[in-house]
Amino acid sequence: MELQGKIKMIDETKTYGNNGFRKRELVITTEEQYPQHILIEFVQDKTDLLNSYKVGQDVKVSINVRGREWVNPQGETKYFNSIQGWRVENVAQAAGNGEMPPMPPAEAFETANDFNEEEHDDLPF
Repeated sequence: MELQGKIKMIDETKTYGNNGFRKRELVITTEEQYPQHILIEFVQDKTDLLNSYKVGQDVKVSINVRGREWVNPQGETKYFNSIQGWRVENVAQAAGNGEMPPMPPAEAFETANDFNEEEHDDLPF
């Protein structure tokens, strides 16, 4: 699944327990009629994905929804959900204003050496 929105908050990486479990939280605000503030957790090596992002950036986050069951000391069963992120992509501002992305320089393209203008093809142009 994917969520898209503007970064509202990026928390610091926190380490828990003797095993060194790492967790970092990100909050994005969706851009819809009723904007939602969605908390997304990044764990272990995925915490580093957030290093290059800043508050205010538009992003698309790939997520998994996780659920777990817990029985409290009184024997009651409780259920908890979490949203875990595993990829973050910057949503290009250029896409929103109709501009084309920049063209690579001509040196980046290979020249066609075997081009024969007289050779027939069935392209309509």
